[in-house]
Amino acid sequence: MFAPRVRAVLGPTNTGKTHLAITRLLAHASGIIGFPLRLLARENYDRMVAAKGEKHVALITGEEKIIPPEARWFACTVEAMPLDRRAEFVAVDEIQLCADADRGHIFTDRLLHARGMVETMFLGAETIRPLLQRLVPQAEIETRPRLSQLSHAGPAKLTKLPPRSAVVAFSAAEVYAIAEAIRRRRGGCAVVMGRLSPRTRNAQVALYQNREVDFLVATDAIGMGLNMDVDHIAFADLQKFDGHQIRTLNAQEAAQIAGRAGRGMRDGTFGTTADCPPLPEELARQIEGHVFEPLGQIAWRNSDLDFTSIDGLLDSLATAPPTPGLSKGNDAVDHITLNALAREAEVRGLAQGRARVRLLWEACQVPDFRKIADDSHTRLCAKIFGHLATDGRLPTDWVAGNIAALGNVEGDLDTLMARLANIRIWSYIAARADWLSDAETQQAEARKAEDSVSDALHERLIARFVDRRAAHLIRRLDDTEETLLSAVTRQGEVVVEGHTVGKVSGFHFHPDPDATKEEDKRLVLRAARRALREEIPRRLAALETAKDEAFRLTPQHRVVWDEAEVARLRPGPEPLKPHVDVIATEFLDNAQRERVRLRLAAWIDSLVKRELGGLEAIEAKAAEDNTLRGPAFRLREAMGLAPGATEREIPAELRARLKGIGIRAGRYAMYLPDVLKPRAMALRAQLWALRRNLPTPLLPNPGLVSVTLPDPAPGSAAPAAADIRAEGAAEAPAETAAPRGPEAWPPGFAIMAGWLPAGRVLLRLDVAERIAGELGYLTRRAPAPVPDGLASRLGVKGDTLSMALEAMGFRLIPSTPLEEGQFGPPAPARISAVRQDRGPGPRGPRRDGRGEARGEARG
Repeated sequence: MFAPRVRAVLGPTNTGKTHLAITRLLAHASGIIGFPLRLLARENYDRMVAAKGEKHVALITGEEKIIPPEARWFACTVEAMPLDRRAEFVAVDEIQLCADADRGHIFTDRLLHARGMVETMFLGAETIRPLLQRLVPQAEIETRPRLSQLSHAGPAKLTKLPPRSAVVAFSAAEVYAIAEAIRRRRGGCAVVMGRLSPRTRNAQVALYQNREVDFLVATDAIGMGLNMDVDHIAFADLQKFDGHQIRTLNAQEAAQIAGRAGRGMRDGTFGTTADCPPLPEELARQIEGHVFEPLGQIAWRNSDLDFTSIDGLLDSLATAPPTPGLSKGNDAVDHITLNALAREAEVRGLAQGRARVRLLWEACQVPDFRKIADDSHTRLCAKIFGHLATDGRLPTDWVAGNIAALGNVEGDLDTLMARLANIRIWSYIAARADWLSDAETQQAEARKAEDSVSDALHERLIARFVDRRAAHLIRRLDDTEETLLSAVTRQGEVVVEGHTVGKVSGFHFHPDPDATKEEDKRLVLRAARRALREEIPRRLAALETAKDEAFRLTPQHRVVWDEAEVARLRPGPEPLKPHVDVIATEFLDNAQRERVRLRLAAWIDSLVKRELGGLEAIEAKAAEDNTLRGPAFRLREAMGLAPGATEREIPAELRARLKGIGIRAGRYAMYLPDVLKPRAMALRAQLWALRRNLPTPLLPNPGLVSVTLPDPAPGSAAPAAADIRAEGAAEAPAETAAPRGPEAWPPGFAIMAGWLPAGRVLLRLDVAERIAGELGYLTRRAPAPVPDGLASRLGVKGDTLSMALEAMGFRLIPSTPLEEGQFGPPAPARISAVRQDRGPGPRGPRRDGRGEARGEARG
């Protein structure tokens, strides 16, 4: 029985940790992943649904439960992870939140106890490494570097912030004030706060992502993995109220927020703005270098609770941490609520026995999203417990009435946000199917109320903080190069003022003729070219550092990188040394083109050495023997395979020495066996066609032993592949011609590509050589019976066997029937060797006058 694998993938933001976890999750037959925010759970639920379909993916948060009967993969908040359900894979995101004084005990419990049957993965910051190694010693720890650079840009005024900036504040009042200032000065912004519903948050993010506005104002909610195209993070404050006191951000918290700048391979910057003082130099260095003090302890709360009585439950919650590194955090809301209700005689009277105490604890765990610092939440929990303890269910009218009252869409921003917080509480209650008799109905009503209020809140935010006309005009304040804002997306789309105006592939810009009005086209293209002047150097650096696998050749001898043609090959001084010509573009100067050429030339050299490097080794071995130099040179010129009746041309002693250095001198060609391998043969075909200005012909499947060519149309010539001696004549230019298969191979290509023409059949050269050797030995003195399975070994049918054997230098003598009056078995079909008076040609070797072999063929 193998031990389940436990992994910790640690590192700063933008390292691809979450993407890795989702990939691993979906690779297993079942999986559960916990996220720190409902917004994140919903965002990744949508990604999982896109990959696996709605009926196989579940979403479980406090307020939402979408659990199809066939669900196998679960996106959850950490608190809502269904750990009683067995799954092959379990993951927890942002595991460093174990140190959070309020919620950390939940993350710590998952760290210590949540396990997948096959694999468990924890994702988070490097700061938790020492404690994780001590508490989970079996964990394999992997550190991932950030994909892009993060650099400190210093302070900047709101009016000087670059487009695609996010301003971070720590209170609703600050968010509103900064958003109002940006609306007046820069045309508007989107707003993202943790109090928003997923629907409102997604609508606001879409406003920003679709470039209707260029700025985002947010709380530190964006620090928890919410992915947006942010280039710059500006702190409007360095202090926050954490629910207990106002305190300064620590370095890890600041880095978590600043790390939202940049995405994928795009670099990001961070700094301060508004009234925020500049970042201390030490803090800026820590954020840039991703170096922080490791966590000294993490929050813990006993999860082995005693439900025999209220006092027993309180005592078990107060249990001291069992090991060093674990500490008591702040009392959570459920613990505080239980303490308050434990003092009420009515509650104590109802909470008798394990089942009732457990029920009281579940009622206390209703989350307090309102946070209004009075006893209203305690009273709500008491009422829920009273109904459940006495009636077993919550009154339908009471639940429905509260939800219906929350569907009101009137009010200002704060009123609507407070209403959303209330809806979240009642959504949590409605999601408890064991508490309600008509849970599905109430869940649907709660979703309807949340959607209505969310849409109203989004409209209020736009009305207050976005002036679309001003945003558009601000982009046109002057008629300089800065008139229009432009960018290049990761998909290569060139975007000007939110509109796609073309696409960049490789180093070429292809404008969309329908993207702009004629009168704006000049301005738009100028802005697009400005964006490309910044994009092209990045692409050039990416090409220079790309692995060899990133390049490929087309049949027309173009070099493709990033799905775009960037260069073409032309014949060089030798077949194995082609020249590289970079395709001209206005965005590359001479020095840059030379950099591209050098990288691609190095790739071609590497490709030739990898696939055909044996030729150089053969020449080195042949250099010590004068009799071997000629054949080795001939073989290099022919790229490893030289056609000809070499067995007759090369004496046996020389053939033996050639074989000693790896060269085979067969009946039909002299060749290096390695060049018959599929990848080596594909490269030879490319280089052969390049020297003749032909498109690279299509090669047959490497697993085939023979290829049967179609019969020529009446009146047409025989297939060109039949000629193994002639070199290609003038053909259509490789620029325009399409690749051709065996039925239309150019003259001379078949034998070069390792195929022996035999009329309407092509035989694989190495197979033909091997079988010809066997047949030559059998017929060395006289005709011999046809070996069993010969046609099958050659991959031909019975009606083409004679044609194949004739091309190989043998003659099939059919079985002769007995004449009348004769007895005994008839003579079997036999094979005889054919004397070759001249070299083999497209019409086969010449036979002697009697039509039979004279035993001249050698094995």
